[in-house]
Amino acid sequence: MEKNEVFTAEITDLTSEGEGVGKTGGFTWFIKGTVPGDTVTASVMKVKKTYGYARAVEVIKASPDRVDARCPIAGPCGGCQLQGLSYEAQLRFKADKVKAAVTRIGGFFEGTFETEPIIGMEDPWRYRNKAQYPVSRAKDGRIIAGFYAGHTHSVIGCTDCLIGAETDGAILHIVTEFMEKYGIEPYDEETRRGLIRHVLIRTSRAFGEILVCLVINGDSMKCADKLVEALVTAVPKVSTVCLNVNKENTNVILGDTVKCLFGSGYITDTIGGVSFRISPQSFFQVNPVQVEKLYGKALEYAGLTGGETVWDLYCGVGTISLFMARHAGRVFGVEVVPQAIDNAKENAALNGITNAFFTVGKAEEITPLWLKGADAGRPDVVCVDPPRKGCDAACLNAILQAAPQKIVYVSCDPASLARDLKILAGGGYTLKKLCPVDMFPHTVHVETVVLLQRKDT
Repeated sequence: MEKNEVFTAEITDLTSEGEGVGKTGGFTWFIKGTVPGDTVTASVMKVKKTYGYARAVEVIKASPDRVDARCPIAGPCGGCQLQGLSYEAQLRFKADKVKAAVTRIGGFFEGTFETEPIIGMEDPWRYRNKAQYPVSRAKDGRIIAGFYAGHTHSVIGCTDCLIGAETDGAILHIVTEFMEKYGIEPYDEETRRGLIRHVLIRTSRAFGEILVCLVINGDSMKCADKLVEALVTAVPKVSTVCLNVNKENTNVILGDTVKCLFGSGYITDTIGGVSFRISPQSFFQVNPVQVEKLYGKALEYAGLTGGETVWDLYCGVGTISLFMARHAGRVFGVEVVPQAIDNAKENAALNGITNAFFTVGKAEEITPLWLKGADAGRPDVVCVDPPRKGCDAACLNAILQAAPQKIVYVSCDPASLARDLKILAGGGYTLKKLCPVDMFPHTVHVETVVLLQRKDT
């Protein structure tokens, strides 16, 4: 087929990235914006040897799982890939995604481990406590804030993201109005000119506090006091306003330097009764409702009785560590980011937790020292919550060397999870059970909590 040629296809599946899968005569098509059960006409965009990409032209017959997207920019926006799919069907898709990865990539047979039902949300909207909005000029010259269109860095204006906080829109309006009034330009990636790159907004579910941080391509911003005044007057819950300096030519959003313009520079939120101070650069789970369920499942799998030694690898700001510390004898956390460890220690002190200890470094370098030291010793439970790429090989080897009775693995990517589970199983562990958790409704992402047990336990 040639580009722009139109064909008809029935959608039978979804890719891991949420694109509909259809076939014509054995040739596979990936068609964005379609869902299993649809029959559509589609226009050819790109053709490879054994597959191609197309865009939907018309839905001839709608799937029973198809729903109308609530967001007017759900199609072009790169954020929510699944708004056209009913929430029940989204949960099925994510549970199947985890099962397929564990069986196909990990090589585990169904029936040899327990798969618990996916944990979804009662209300899968307005759940995010953090959003990062790029700022740009629209084609008509207006300054806009919103999101990048899928697979691009073209900004689509959006001041009311339906999975974000309701107050975000008012804050973005104030920022863009301030920029227009005082002649402050948005950053242009091509010319590397302009000042404001992103507006970062974090909201505390427990206390309602709001942190606003402008990421700037410079060391300061004129009339910053006017912006602070406008924000705290119009949105009284804004408790701190910051600037983050990022003058690098990079896709990384935040720089290293934060300058506080108003307030303490952080807000406070809670997970399961544990309080956390959250600054612009802090890692903190974006769905506070589901994170309690996620960590609750991890705690359940750990099966702590009060005397165990727990290692928390990739501990971040200590969220899982402190969540488990109230049920364990001692918890030792390690993280390669120094600022995160500083935050973890501050959070432990904030909660009066004295049995959690945190170290800066790589897990594979620190854990041998723990094994040899009198303070830590051999762990009963190792908990690991790595980034999307999964655990480094050296980290997996360090876990196997430590030989804990249980490993609790919290994953944000089924493919890297399955790869790592295969290695751990080869090192003497049995996959006992897993539970998917929907942390990010309307997107293709899914978290999974896994329990492995040492075979000789």
